[in-house]
Amino acid sequence: MENIPVEVIGNILSHIGSARETVIASTTCKKWREAWRSHLHTLSFSSCDWSVYHELTSNSLEILITQTIFQTKALRCLIVSMSDVHEFSTAPVIAWLMYTRDTLRELHFYVSTPPMFNIIEKCGRQKLEVLALGRSFITRVEPSYQKFPCLRSLSLSFVSISELDLCLLLTACPRLETLCMVSPEIAMSDSQASMELSSSSLKEFSVESFGLDKFVIEADLLECLHLKDCTFEVFELIGKASLKVLKVDDVSVIHLDIGDNADNLEFVDISNFTIMWPKFYHMISKASKLRRLRLWGVVFEDDEEVVDLETISVCFPQLMHLSLSYDLRDGVLNYGLQGSSLLMNVSVLELGWTSINELFAVWVDGLLQRCPNLKKMVIHGFVSEVKTHEECIILAKFTEFIIQLGRQYMDVKIEFEYE
Repeated sequence: MENIPVEVIGNILSHIGSARETVIASTTCKKWREAWRSHLHTLSFSSCDWSVYHELTSNSLEILITQTIFQTKALRCLIVSMSDVHEFSTAPVIAWLMYTRDTLRELHFYVSTPPMFNIIEKCGRQKLEVLALGRSFITRVEPSYQKFPCLRSLSLSFVSISELDLCLLLTACPRLETLCMVSPEIAMSDSQASMELSSSSLKEFSVESFGLDKFVIEADLLECLHLKDCTFEVFELIGKASLKVLKVDDVSVIHLDIGDNADNLEFVDISNFTIMWPKFYHMISKASKLRRLRLWGVVFEDDEEVVDLETISVCFPQLMHLSLSYDLRDGVLNYGLQGSSLLMNVSVLELGWTSINELFAVWVDGLLQRCPNLKKMVIHGFVSEVKTHEECIILAKFTEFIIQLGRQYMDVKIEFEYE
């Protein structure tokens, strides 16, 4: 231990996580204390790490955090995440940001502050590369003054901001690649509840727990789009065919338009979603490069709409990972076994049910036959706490059937994940 360079010790301390545990570890010896002062690059204060944080007053927490930060000289990442019961005053937060402004590259700040305190004003023109804010207020964004020349990732959780200030904030981040918004409170500038965001550098965009009549995002370089728990009448992506990942989870949208961005899609994940299949199919049918497809808990608006394996195998010849949930309604099976085309490149198959019946085993067998180069199959299932005798019999027969399949397909690894 005596031969370990002090810089390496600082790196070790930075990976501990909890600020309290880091402080305790730094008391090991004089050398470790020096590493704490001069070479510690990550410090995290989270109410999840230590229950005593909940018992302290906001003023006591501010003093504790201030004393700890001021003992370091080279912080590159600062994480402050406290419960809803705490609200920090302006002065200590400004002191932390001013003290670390020359070295800090990442700031994760999830604490309530007074409404008049705009943390963006204190972070601008610094070398921040990652900024994650929660339960904050952002007002009066001035792109000419509050520039973020190095910022690559921006996360806003439960943040209050106007539509205009959000657009200006994106303008102030010329190198921004990742934007994540969770339950944002956005004050709209018009009564139509429509918003347009634009970024020439954005590559990943995700929004969760949000709703608008119309949402338009223009990003020519966007590669990953993730919508979760949202409600839109219209969602539109304008870009230059750079999209590779599309994830839609528990979203209500009347019109979803990704334009001509389907050509380079490699991963499509649709779950807990009601869609009109012809419209959605037309949207992604050009994705000849698709390697992963997940359709889970998808409800089709038209009862006559059926998605079969023939359509999937013909349209997506490079598919390697296929995930489908079993859905039998009115005797019609979605993802049926019509046709004879094989899924030659599929090596991983994930299949699941929410309500199991005797036909599920037949469906699993049919899918195995259509995937001659399969390496792994994962069965996802839901098992209720109270099971009828009939359900127990069906589950027992299915288990026996899978054992027989395992003997028949010796090269396929079979796993089970039950809820």
